[in-house]
Amino acid sequence: MYYDFRTFFVDFNSYFASVQQQIEPALRGKPVGIVPVMAETSCCIAASVEAKRWGVKTGTGVREARKLCPGIILVEAKHEVYVHYHHLAVAAVDRIVPVRQVMSIDEMECELPTRWRNREKACEIAAAVKKEILSTVGDQLHTSIGIGPNTLLGKLASDMQKPNGLVILELKDLPQALLHLKLQDITGIGHSMLGRLERGGIRSIAQLYAAPRDVLHTVWGGVAGDEMYDKLRGQWYAPRETVSRSLGHSHILPPDLRNPQGAFGVLNRLTQKAAMRLRKQGFYATAMSVSVRCDHRYRTEPGGHRDTRFGETQDTQFFLHTLDALWRSGLCQLAHPKGVGMVLHGLVPAAMHTLSLFDEVPELAVGSVAPSSAQVQNASTVRDPRRLLAAMDAINKTQGKNALYFATAHHALNNAPMRIAFNRIPDIETER
Repeated sequence: MYYDFRTFFVDFNSYFASVQQQIEPALRGKPVGIVPVMAETSCCIAASVEAKRWGVKTGTGVREARKLCPGIILVEAKHEVYVHYHHLAVAAVDRIVPVRQVMSIDEMECELPTRWRNREKACEIAAAVKKEILSTVGDQLHTSIGIGPNTLLGKLASDMQKPNGLVILELKDLPQALLHLKLQDITGIGHSMLGRLERGGIRSIAQLYAAPRDVLHTVWGGVAGDEMYDKLRGQWYAPRETVSRSLGHSHILPPDLRNPQGAFGVLNRLTQKAAMRLRKQGFYATAMSVSVRCDHRYRTEPGGHRDTRFGETQDTQFFLHTLDALWRSGLCQLAHPKGVGMVLHGLVPAAMHTLSLFDEVPELAVGSVAPSSAQVQNASTVRDPRRLLAAMDAINKTQGKNALYFATAHHALNNAPMRIAFNRIPDIETER
C-alpha cells in the first residue's frame, strides 16, 4: 500500500554546537553556546541540546545565557568547519535517499521514490539515514526527520519531535496534526506577515487553514497566498528556481574594532570578498549599499545606511572607491559601530553584460606618433583590470586566504571571516 507522502526532510539538531562537540570531545554532554565573537555584548548564534534545556536559544545574549545556564561553555564559531561537515552530511544522506534540494546549512529535502512511499519502508529509510550519518559523519550529529506530502509539511513534521525524532504526516492527519503550532512556525510567516494575517482576522493555524483561498491571496498580496492554501493541504510542488538579485556580507565587530577605523577596515575586507564571489558566480553589479549598526548603549547613534548606483562592473578597485565615497558621506562619523554590512545589488549575468562605451583606451602624448594596432592591443591588454582581478582570484584560490589583497583591508585581514547565512552555503574558496 502506497501513502500520500513524498517529502523526506532531514533537520540536523543543534547543528553548529553538535559539530563543535564532534571535533572537541571535551564539550560532549555539556551546555555549549556558539558565538560570532568572544564578547559579553555578543549573542549565541546556536546552542547545544544541553544548553537549550536551560532556556538558551539562538539569539540569546551572552550575559543572559550565563544567567540562564551558569555552566555554559562559550565557543567562537568555526564556520569553515561547519561547511565541511555540511558537505559530508549531504553526501551521507544522498547515499541512502537522493537529496532533492539543500534548504540550509542544517536542512535538506529528499523525494521518496514511489516504491518507498509506505510507512514501513519510510521508517526503514529514516533509520538507515540516521545510522549512516552517525557512522560516517559523526556520532554527535543527530537528526530529526519529517516525512510529509510536500516540503512545507515535511519541514513542519521534522520540527515536531526534537531531538532525534521521526514524524510522518499524511493527508488524513490534516489539519489536526498542525493545530498545536503557532503561525510563525510556518516558513515565510515572519513579523510583518503576522501583522497582515492579524489584520485579516487570522490569529491561529486553525483560522489560517479555514480561510478561503481568495482571503489568503489578499493577505499575501498575490499568488503566494494561493500557494500557501495549497501547501497546507498537501499539494505537491517542485523547488522554485531563484534568481540572484544581490550578494553581500555582514559582520559583528570584535570589541577592538568597534571604532571607525576598525569598521572601515572590515568593510574593505567584506567588499573584496564579495567582489571575488561576484566574479566567480558570473555576475556584474549595478548598485552597492553599505550599512553600520551602532552599540545600542549609545542611543544617539542609531546607525546609518548609504547606497548608490553605477554601470555594470566586477571591478574590486571600483567597489573600494565606491565604499570610500559612501563611508565619507557620513558613516565615518559614527563613533561606536558594532556591526557592518555591504551588499552588491542589481546583479546582471555575465551573458547579458553590456560593455561600457567609456572603457579605458591607451592615451597618446601630444605630438606622438600614432601606435600600431598591435601596440594598441598590447596596451589595452596590460591595462585591462579584468586580467589583474582574474590573476588575484586564481592565486587566492590556490594559495589560500589573504595571499593577495588590496592594502586598504590590511588591518582587518583576520577579521570578517566566513559567515553562514540562513539559506545559503558559503563557498570556502572565496569566503574564508
